[in-house]
Amino acid sequence: MEVVKGVQAISSLSMTINMIPLEFIRSENEQPAITTVHGLVLEVPLIDLSGEGEEKVVDLISKASTEWGIFQVVNHGISREVIKRLQDAGREFFELPQAEKEAYARPPDSKDMEGYGTTLQKEVEGKRGWVDHLFHRTWPPSAINYKFWPKNPSYYREANEHYTEGLRKLTDKLFRCFSSGLGLEEHELMEALSGEDMVYLSKINYYPPCPRPDLALGVAAHTDMCAITILVPNDVPGLQVCRDGQWYDVKYIPNSIIVHIGDQLEVLSNGSYKAVLHRTTVNKEKTRLSWPVFIEPPTEHEVGPHPKLVDQVNPAKYKTKKYGDYAYCKINKLPQ
Repeated sequence: MEVVKGVQAISSLSMTINMIPLEFIRSENEQPAITTVHGLVLEVPLIDLSGEGEEKVVDLISKASTEWGIFQVVNHGISREVIKRLQDAGREFFELPQAEKEAYARPPDSKDMEGYGTTLQKEVEGKRGWVDHLFHRTWPPSAINYKFWPKNPSYYREANEHYTEGLRKLTDKLFRCFSSGLGLEEHELMEALSGEDMVYLSKINYYPPCPRPDLALGVAAHTDMCAITILVPNDVPGLQVCRDGQWYDVKYIPNSIIVHIGDQLEVLSNGSYKAVLHRTTVNKEKTRLSWPVFIEPPTEHEVGPHPKLVDQVNPAKYKTKKYGDYAYCKINKLPQ
């Protein structure tokens, strides 16, 4: 079992002295106080999945995926009760004593992401994000390793299973729309990503209060390497998106779910859909949590531009490669 030097513990000490350790202080070109456009909150596209007819929904999702790489959905079919129970279970886990959380720590020699921890990938200049996290897979059943699922609170597994059930239906609907928006048959993009074998990698991000939110980031700027990310936050803002080289706070609509286009869908669409460049900021007084689920192909599955989206006029803009190889390069900051 790995001893996790969690940000939660660092936060408690830092708040008393009103300072943060050097490894959390970002360079000036990353510091949110300097690089955020202040006084303007970005309203990313909001799409009602139950309204205006299927064709209109397809058009809205396709437009948002092309122009933004991010959108929010309402009337998504997952009840408030199911989402609240997911959030309660995650929050209660992070409120447990440190030793109890460390029972789920990511093994130090692991090449996988699953488990409780605080660092994930190589950071520029050795900097750290102001965040602790818990990763585990929730689908398909063959990919699940329950040793990384907390037993406390007792309803944690049930809450995650109910949420995953709703999430799979939402994912199916989104991929039908993604396909139709590119002129493909409804099933084609999902099938190209391995269909029912697509993996759902769940993460809880825990961003404790930070005495210097002007200097630190929760997670540095990145695009998600998966196909799409479906995310539920709590009520503390922190998501930022880069538009035209500028960083903006994103306005969150209560009871909505946020959808990010990831690298694999950008590749598969041959660049028609754009992976969104985003980062997270932290708060001086409040703890922020978020629950992203990264929907990705299996590691041995090859992803490249869809053959129907490539011709002499539109040649392939991306390599075809195994997802595991793509992920390894991404995490280790190696060229693709």
